[in-house]
Formats: sequence, C-alpha cells, structure tokens
Amino acid sequence: MEDRQLSSPSFEEVAASHLSRRAALKGMFVAAGSAALAGGVSRYALLPGEAFAAAAKAETSAPALSFQELAKSITEDQQVAAGYKAQVVVSWGDALHGGMDAFDPLLLTPAEQERRFGYNNDFIGFMPLPVGSQASDHGLLCVNHEYTNTELMFSGLKGDSAKDLISEDQAKVEMAAHGHTIVEVKKGKDGWAVVADSRYNRRISFLSTVCEATGPAAGHARLKTKADPSGRKIIGTLNNCAGGKTPWGTILTAEENIHQYFAGNPEGTPEARNHKRMGIENKPEYGWGRFFERMDVSKEPNEPNRFGWLVEIDPYDPSSTPKKRTALGRFKHEAGTCVVNPDGRVTVYTGDDERFEYLYRFVTKGKFVPNDRKANMGLLDEGTLSVARFDANGTVNWLPLIHGKGKLTAENGFASQADVVIEARRASELLGATPMDRPEDVETNPVNGRVYVMLTNNTKRKPEQVDAANPRANNAYGHILELTAPGGEGKAANHTADTYQWDILLLAGDPSKPDVGARYHPDVTSNGWLAAPDNCTFDNHGRLWIATDQGGDQAKRGVPDGIYATQVDGAQRALTKFFYAVPRDAEMCGPEFTPDGKTLFVSVQHPGEGSTYDKPSTRFPRFKADMPPLPSVVAITKKDGGEIGG
Repeated sequence: MEDRQLSSPSFEEVAASHLSRRAALKGMFVAAGSAALAGGVSRYALLPGEAFAAAAKAETSAPALSFQELAKSITEDQQVAAGYKAQVVVSWGDALHGGMDAFDPLLLTPAEQERRFGYNNDFIGFMPLPVGSQASDHGLLCVNHEYTNTELMFSGLKGDSAKDLISEDQAKVEMAAHGHTIVEVKKGKDGWAVVADSRYNRRISFLSTVCEATGPAAGHARLKTKADPSGRKIIGTLNNCAGGKTPWGTILTAEENIHQYFAGNPEGTPEARNHKRMGIENKPEYGWGRFFERMDVSKEPNEPNRFGWLVEIDPYDPSSTPKKRTALGRFKHEAGTCVVNPDGRVTVYTGDDERFEYLYRFVTKGKFVPNDRKANMGLLDEGTLSVARFDANGTVNWLPLIHGKGKLTAENGFASQADVVIEARRASELLGATPMDRPEDVETNPVNGRVYVMLTNNTKRKPEQVDAANPRANNAYGHILELTAPGGEGKAANHTADTYQWDILLLAGDPSKPDVGARYHPDVTSNGWLAAPDNCTFDNHGRLWIATDQGGDQAKRGVPDGIYATQVDGAQRALTKFFYAVPRDAEMCGPEFTPDGKTLFVSVQHPGEGSTYDKPSTRFPRFKADMPPLPSVVAITKKDGGEIGG
C-alpha cells in the first residue's frame, strides 16, 4: 500500500497537549505530568503516580476490577484468572442438527461443513431468547467465521503450498467454513450447551447462501456479473471479522480482508484502480480461483465489488435473507456498532482495518421505532456515511461522503452515490480523512457514552507521517482513542454531531522500555501491559475489556494474546489487567457479555497457526492424537456465580 506523507508535531508535543486538554476539559491538574514530558518519551511511559491520578479523577461508580491478574505465559491450553472457569461451548465441526455423525475432519465434505460450526470464529453476538428479553441463560450465539487455515484443516498440506495442492472439494469445504453461524445455547447446572437441532441453528456460508444487496449500490452495473445480471443476488459473505448488534435485534457482520481470495490480474479491467485500492493484485492466499470463475477478476472483474460490506442478518428468522447494506460503504470493515441517539436516529461506527485507512460513521435518515422490529428493518438503507478527520486541536470532524459534494463528482470518477460507496476509500482520501493505524473494533460505552477506537498497530508509519491521533512512528504495539460526542454522557450523547472531541486512552507496549513510548496508569504491572488491541466490549459498569491480536509477534515477545480489562474513568483509568490467555499461536476475538454480566463469551481463533494438521503446535481444545486444533467459542464464568471482573 502506498504510504501517504503527513506532517505533525512531535510525539512529546502531542502527548503533552492531550494530557493538558483533558485537564482543561474536566478541571483536572496535570502540570506535573506535562512537565515530566519535557524529559522525552521515557517520561511519558510512566507518569508520576500523583499527577496521573489527578489527571484521571473523573467520577466513576464502577466497582474495582478485583480479579487476581493472570501471569503471562504461552501454553498449549487456555488460561484464565483464579476464581474463574473457561468452558468450550462449540468448536469447528460441531454438529448443528440432529442425526449427524461425530466430527471427523478427514471425512469432511462441503455439504457436511454447511451443517456444522464453521472455522476461525471471530465476532460473537449473544441474542437473548425470547426475542426482546434480557435473558442471560438462554439465547442465540451469532458467530462470524473470518477465514480458514488450509494447512490446519487438511492432512498432508504445508504452508504457502497448501493453496496450490487442495482439490476442488477441499476448496468448497473452505468456502462452506466461511461466513456465519447462528446456534441456540442454554446455561444449565453444568454450564453452557448447544441446543441440538434447534430451529434457529443455521449456517450462512460463502459457498451457497444467497444474500441481497440493498441501498445505493444495489443493482448498479458495477455489481452485475454473468451469474447475477441483476446486481442484487450475491452468493455468500466473506472474511467476516468483527460485527455488531442493532437495537431491533439483528446482527451486522463485517466483511474485511476480501482481497486475499481473488486470483487473476486486474490490470486491463474496468476495475483496475478500484481493485488496487482494495489490495487485489493477483496474489491470492487461497486456491479457489483455480476452480471457480467468480474468484478470478480477469474473468469476473465485478465480483469483488460484491464483498467488503456490512451484512445484516436476522437471527430470529431462519428463513430470512442476509442483506448487504451498501449505504454503509465498501472497504475492509471491522465492527458495526450501533447506538440510538436522543432524536431516535441510529449511528453505526465501523473501522477499515488496514494501515493508513480510515474511521467511519453512518447516521440513519429514519428513526428507530421501539417495540416494532419490522418498522426498523430498512433503516440502514438510507442515511449519511461520513469519515473522520482528527485535528491536532483535539477535535474529530465527520466529513460526509455524499455524491456531488466537494470532490465527489463525476469529474473525479463518481457518477453517483453508488460509486461513492463502492470506492469509499478513494472518496475518503479525496476529502482529507486522517489515515489511521489500523482501526479495528469501535465500541460505544453504555455508561459514559464515549466511543473507543482500537488501533492495532502500524509499523509502516514513518516519523514524517506521525500526526496527533497517531503519535508514534513504527507503531508496533497500537493504541486506543477515546471520542466524546457532545450533548452529555450515556444516552444523552449526540452521535449525529459534526464535531466531537478526542483523547488518547492509552498507548500500548511495554512501559519498561523507554523507546516504546507506552502510556498507561503508572501502576500497570509487567503482566498488565498489552500489545495490538483488536476487539473490545464493555460490561454493565462501563469497564473496557480488550482482546489482542499480535500475530506472529506473540511468540517473539513471549506474550500470549488474550483479554485485558481496565477502568476508563476514575483513579484506575488505563490500569490494564490481564484476565485470560489463548492457547499457543491463537488470537483472541469476539468478547461478548450476557445481559447480567455473569458470562463472557470469547472466540479462540486459529489455535496452532503456523503449524500443520499433521504436526500442530497445540491440539486445543480436545487434545486427542487424531484431532487437529479447533477454533472454538469459550464461555468464561465466575466460580461463585457472580459478575465477571468483581
């Protein structure tokens, strides 16, 4: 990806200005902390305790995080803080319907995979049963399946050569393992269990599920293919990463890294510029293009335009058709977090997870109608998509992506709103949006109403590209931003406003290493610092729970991925504590609480990544010689039955 040159103040100037601004906004005293910054980045990593506490003393009624912090170590099994238990609820290959044989990955067929839990679970949405209730012991788990590890799914394959060795049937199994699963679960005396053969149990797969395009790009010529001349009926959803839940009880699943599936040279096609901007360069990670014409852009140049959307799914209606809501833009989506505004309109936050990409917001034209699901089902088809510009004065300005406004005109290749949403990245660049350090999950805090943005990392940012909201060059550890909409706290916050305020909650990394420039509460321990914030969620008290994804760096650092928790207000703001660790070579995804806060569901994704089916680095969770590692959904509960976190 082409780097964009940016000028900015120094890291120390940025850090000092934002500590000072928080003091001005909330009447806090930070003079000692700001003065300490004059000594350089190392002073910023560990602010004096008195100064930090003074700077963070906003009132909070949230109870302290009283769990005993987990020690960092990489093992073949999962680990959780003392006093808690972690139970595997459902894993790749588990049957969703009655009368099925026990899972045998060596005998897996495409038809079987479409009746079994998919691979590499990511986002989790817990949807209570009955619909509209706050039940915490019975509901639907709505789970994304982001991608597949070919060499871990099939015997006899190794690394980069796997995609060139798979058969057509194996490719179909992979396709069927992508997408989304809806599965009914209940909590009993022995913990959580899948409800066998529930009428709700359903697979939505890339292989065969028909989805409908809606909104401004639906039916547009750039979405039409030989198989679908209507440009509205799309087979499957792809690379489903994070997601969200709507106030009317549906799921939003985010299509992210779609580029890695498409073979064929885009040069010479009408979509060459567009495909390059999305990273489609005839370097597929999968071998599907050898068997299926739609996966070859030289034969079907419009097929990639049918992916990269937010997809709405009604988990309570097994016969419903998933809707690709094109009004929310096309890019490498991460998250689809919804909040109802005081005026009834709904705001959806979503990130574009790539280095130097952008943060987005969509505000519906219509208003949410409580207690009438049907009335809300088309809300996401009309509204205003905007992209964020972060200014050094601490404001966030939302720039509307509207055809005909500013540079989004026919002269620049945007003949309609369909072109704007299909090429949302290029449109955002023309408007001067701020290139970010991989914006992943974006979540609103139900207590204070602020918005928290996980910025995972960006090792390609050069010193001359540093800016106020991305204050570190070679940002290997990531950071978290906090956005404050005007209007008040909690439900009073106005998420439709043109301008917000922003702050840095923390700068991740090891605070014992001055050159890293980490920033936390000064009492963070050697176990409590984190790297690569990815997904997140909030409990009922407004405490932030952070999932990490270091990729291959966790082995180099000797630090497993997992879940960390912190207060976001009060004297323990940014005091992160380590709660749960994934097994070797896995990633942590999808944290989701039940309404009562007594169960935390998490996704253990790609355990054993980097090894093979025949010689895995772990056999989590079954640890049987004939079973490879299985991506799994885990339920974490407190042994005494209380709320998670203490």
